[in-house]
Amino acid sequence: MDAFEIDDLIKDRQRGERRYHEFLRVSAMSAGVYGLPAGGVDPQPVHAEDEVYVVVRGRATLSVAGEERAMGPGSVAYVAAGVDHRFHSIEEDLEVLVLFASAETESA
Repeated sequence: MDAFEIDDLIKDRQRGERRYHEFLRVSAMSAGVYGLPAGGVDPQPVHAEDEVYVVVRGRATLSVAGEERAMGPGSVAYVAAGVDHRFHSIEEDLEVLVLFASAETESA
């Protein structure tokens, strides 16, 4: 079994000074933590994979194909492959668990 603690994953991401830290990759999926600072800009591209976001910390608005949704701790959103999306209006430092299916082919 592979098991993880979200606080440890976030610390690993921060130590590496990366926005995205992948911690799991198998053929059918990949998972990582994504962090953006309050007031920051989300530069991620459109992905070729379906993805699920689970907000762990922070508050922001998620725009998906022009639809807006306020997101905070416990919020979950699905974004289909090929759909334009990004976080904006980041009110508090944002930490998001990201699940890609199949495994992501590009880094965020």
